[in-house]
Amino acid sequence: MTPRPPDDERLARAALTRIVEPGDEQAGHALRTHGATTLLALLQDPHEPPLPGTGPRRLAGWRHRARTTDPHADLDHITRLDGRFLIPGDPDWPTQLDDLGDSRPLGLWTRGPAPLRTWALRSVALVGARACTPYGAHTAADLATGLTRHGWVVVSGAAYGIDGAAHRGALAAGGATAAVLASGVDTSYPRGHTGLLDRIARQGLLIGELPPGSHPTPSRFILRNRVIAALTRGTVVVEAQHRSGSLVTARAATRLGRHTMGVPGPVTSALSAGVHELLRGGATLVTDADEIVELVGAIGDLAPARRGPVLPRDLLAPAAAQVLEALPTHPPAPTTEIARRAGTTPDDALARLYELHALGHAERDGDGWRLTNSGKPVSNARRGAP
Repeated sequence: MTPRPPDDERLARAALTRIVEPGDEQAGHALRTHGATTLLALLQDPHEPPLPGTGPRRLAGWRHRARTTDPHADLDHITRLDGRFLIPGDPDWPTQLDDLGDSRPLGLWTRGPAPLRTWALRSVALVGARACTPYGAHTAADLATGLTRHGWVVVSGAAYGIDGAAHRGALAAGGATAAVLASGVDTSYPRGHTGLLDRIARQGLLIGELPPGSHPTPSRFILRNRVIAALTRGTVVVEAQHRSGSLVTARAATRLGRHTMGVPGPVTSALSAGVHELLRGGATLVTDADEIVELVGAIGDLAPARRGPVLPRDLLAPAAAQVLEALPTHPPAPTTEIARRAGTTPDDALARLYELHALGHAERDGDGWRLTNSGKPVSNARRGAP
């Protein structure tokens, strides 16, 4: 069993989440070079020399925040919320986040009863436009419902639009869902999703890089998306304009070697333009949960074959079907003409015509034969034949 990280490591990383912004690669490099406890000590001591590669303004900001941070208070606060602060080395740490390199989260603040590592191993991200259409909201909810019925966890960002529809779809099906936030896990953002976030905290997981009380900013939303991409097995985009943040998530997923998927929409909709661009760039087109699971799941998780309804004429033997194709709608044709069209002999054509007559596909009219009303949908004119 891997030993848990020491308490001073957890304290230092908790402090650093207040000092540096999420995804800061320079901070990540310094952390990898010095370790969390030493890096924190270097930032708290103004007499220490500058960190190589770090500009004076950025270093001054770090040191200013390092003098006022109180990791004990933050850890006590998250405990009172029945939450946790996870760091690399913890049994519940999702190691796929290590693929982010120096931009890996310093740690993750979480609320909720679910095991993050176990959930992340079987999770799919559903993301998309905030100002989505009814089609997009319905599709996201339907995909989330289908994924939960297959035993997959739905991950999104708790924003309005597609994110909210995905979370609600999973919850409505009694499934598992996790929200990765660009704020503290005790901060309800957007305000209109306070009830939804509370429900996720009770039944699923709220996840964030920022310590309690932190508020979102535009850059934090963008940086949050890399965590969604790294945490999950694949990312599905449902409606997105060309400059949508959900495309950032999808492209991050591609860079990390995760599956990237898109749901097509109307070509006349600007909210479909970004998804269609993604599909043209190599993302996989998906239309339902079965197709998603086929891509991200284990060997043998195949989507059912897609086909239309089986019609009576589909059950005909090839020779009978060939004669049926040769039958006119009107006027009736003699047996010899039908045989010529079908490429067979008159005797064989006549035998097939009586067979088709018994099945209700053909009828005799004077000295000729023609299609019945039930046979008309397969006439030459309907099938586009000359």
